[in-house]
Amino acid sequence: MDDAGLERAFVALVVVVAAALAGVTVAPTSSAAPTPDADAERPDGFAFDPVTESGVATVGDESFDSVQRAVDAAEPGETVYLRGRFDERVVVNTTGVTVTTAPDARAVIDGGQEGDVLTVAAANVTVRDLWIRNSGMDTSTNDAGVWIDAPNVTVADSRLTEITFGVWVDGVDDAALRNNTIVGRESVTPRSYRGNGIQLWKTTGTLVEDNRITDARDGIYYSWASNVTARGNTLWDLRYGVHYMYSHRNRLVNNTAVDNDVGYALMLSEEIEVVNNTAANNTGTSGHGLLLKRIDYSMIRGNTLVDNQRGIYSLNSADNEITDNLLLGNQIGFHLTAGTSGERVVGNSFVGNRRHVQAVTSDTHVWNGSERGNYWSDAGAADLDDDGVSELRYRPAGLVEKLVRENPAAAVFTNSPAFEAIRRAERTLPIVDAPGVVDYHPLERSPHDWRDHYARDRDD
Repeated sequence: MDDAGLERAFVALVVVVAAALAGVTVAPTSSAAPTPDADAERPDGFAFDPVTESGVATVGDESFDSVQRAVDAAEPGETVYLRGRFDERVVVNTTGVTVTTAPDARAVIDGGQEGDVLTVAAANVTVRDLWIRNSGMDTSTNDAGVWIDAPNVTVADSRLTEITFGVWVDGVDDAALRNNTIVGRESVTPRSYRGNGIQLWKTTGTLVEDNRITDARDGIYYSWASNVTARGNTLWDLRYGVHYMYSHRNRLVNNTAVDNDVGYALMLSEEIEVVNNTAANNTGTSGHGLLLKRIDYSMIRGNTLVDNQRGIYSLNSADNEITDNLLLGNQIGFHLTAGTSGERVVGNSFVGNRRHVQAVTSDTHVWNGSERGNYWSDAGAADLDDDGVSELRYRPAGLVEKLVRENPAAAVFTNSPAFEAIRRAERTLPIVDAPGVVDYHPLERSPHDWRDHYARDRDD
């Protein structure tokens, strides 16, 4: 499939995903970030045909047949206007230059499958409304569509196709990456042989907003990056939609990750805010909507996790606040294992998951606040005083799960009257306890509006 056909398919999938998930809403929270302005003017970034006319670059009243010659001639603050096709690799060394497509024109810079297509080596440069394609193929040399090597650089309203890495931010701060379409190389398999859509290395204060990323290794990859906000991005057909490594104090808000191996993979990091994101149908080899691996002191709030293999997977993570999330129709709603501790799990809705919780632990985890717990679609809550909280505790993972884990052959008896009697005793008799998860104050009603947005043949 050519670039034009691939991007048209790409935007069609965005429309389908948006339509499918538009109704899956999370109860708003007072500290939620504002939704990006849906009416903001955007260029038509998808309706395009191959650019074949010879390239002309204009600076003031001078014209050049090379982007490199034009940016070299530009003074700080000037704009370089492009039209047509340029087959070259470009390095911008002039501070404050803007490189963009001329009005009513189309422009492409083609790197000829060698190295980085466009390198920004000067501060305060803006790259806008360009088509940048055909970087080198080598992940070991980090071949990229745009390589950013200076602070305060903006890449906006552009498309990057047939690239290894899309945009690489290399140890510089305050980049702004907005409204770009980034398409990797679908022909490169497995995905681990590809580069990442956006690579953030040792950057702080960077903004990643409203981008669409597919066919890369990971959509947005963080390495030693801090105080980065990523919001409004759409990520699919990737290994990990978003991937954090050794990156602290970041915000992930209002993103959508669909049809990946893992939607959001948080690893070896602290103080991450994950707020109002959607992860749907992430069912690959790992199959997690949200993966927490050695993540501490973080906030997971108001997210919608639907039809994943596991909604949330927590491995050796501590002291995280996991509140007001909807875990809907996953194979496992929440998988807790290997040293996870100190988590505060309150106000979540566990609805229609094949198994709400799987807990591999020798401890008892109490999932509720002082007066309020979580909603469980099969809990059989009994709210005798009409305060919205059941008087019966709920054990989503307890003795039965422990027995099955230690004796897999016992799984055939999980729906037997004997095992059901054990579950009933765990719910009603405080003296019957076992390692696992217990909610002493389950909610009678879900705080999430989910019924109108899920398959109607479900009986939950």
